[in-house]
Amino acid sequence: MATNKKITALYERLSRDDEMVGDSNSIINQKKMLEDYANKNGYTNILHFTDDGYSGGSFERPAWKKLIEGVENNIIDTVIVKVMSRVGRDYLQVGFYTEVMFREKGVHFIAVANSVDSNKTESAEFAPFLNIMNEWYIRDTSKKIKTVLKSRGLEGGHHTSNHAIYGYRKDKDNPSKWIIDEEAVEVVRRIFQMSLEGNGLYQIAKILTEEKIERPSYYLAQRGMGNHISNYNSTEPYLWRGTTISNIQSRPEYMGHTVNFRTYKESYKSHKSKKTPKDEWVIFENTQETIIDEATFNTVQKLRKTIGRTDSIGMANPLTGLVFCADCGAKMYNHRGKAGFKRDWLGRKTDKRRPLKDEYICSTYNLARGNFEEKCS
Repeated sequence: MATNKKITALYERLSRDDEMVGDSNSIINQKKMLEDYANKNGYTNILHFTDDGYSGGSFERPAWKKLIEGVENNIIDTVIVKVMSRVGRDYLQVGFYTEVMFREKGVHFIAVANSVDSNKTESAEFAPFLNIMNEWYIRDTSKKIKTVLKSRGLEGGHHTSNHAIYGYRKDKDNPSKWIIDEEAVEVVRRIFQMSLEGNGLYQIAKILTEEKIERPSYYLAQRGMGNHISNYNSTEPYLWRGTTISNIQSRPEYMGHTVNFRTYKESYKSHKSKKTPKDEWVIFENTQETIIDEATFNTVQKLRKTIGRTDSIGMANPLTGLVFCADCGAKMYNHRGKAGFKRDWLGRKTDKRRPLKDEYICSTYNLARGNFEEKCS
């Protein structure tokens, strides 16, 4: 029988991966099991820490981070989970928390269904093997999910992206289908029209900012859509950027097409997506209502490559599209912008400004600096 005044942390986690492969570890089931166990064994002052929709391959989870903060502040002395895999599926990280940190902090750790109890030597010795099996599980699950997504992505009309792009929204009756977002679509059409009228990226961004049109990330987040729901700048709802305009103008989806496999991840442990070369995209034509007709889209692509465009300091560069890299022959793009103030030898800001930035960058080299291996020389 155990009694304690500090917090008994009951931790639950369920990821989208678990749901896709039919895992029965629902949050409700986990909570019930842990509460029953705590009550039966005399643990008091219980508090739930729940991460719903978070992968076991990452420990960047809000509830887990709060739990660890409680451990570090010595307000939690017991952590109970249903199974070891709920803590995570990276055996090195799980081992650090359960074998090192919890022991150093005097935290009693229990994984109920695995019969793991840090106060019992024989069960604690078995825990590392469970951690290795859990990592194997997430690796195997990752392969299964990739297979499922690839299969879906190769079927016409099935979008593999989690969210619809600005101008569309997911059909509630058929989430794999995109339908027109009547409010945002007018902004998309206007962006293409302004480009046809000779406006550059920064000119268009400036106009939309001055007219207080909500920028895409803010617009989508406010409506519970897009991938910026919990991570967006709410203090500048109308600040459009040239890069945002460029991204919108380059999307074949606006012609009514489905574009799958734009990005990929090198490993199930990686959280950073890399861009797939365009010739490896899978495109299905005419799968949703058209926002921009093909003739307009193609004309805008030509204009983006050739005409002098107003840049961030408000001047059109007359050499845009006319300067080429001596090494590889690719176009050189002029990069100009305002510079900050100079600093003295102590690093203090002075009232003197640095010279304006004015440089040419090889487009091929610029890609190489990102996700591609291609070099210009």
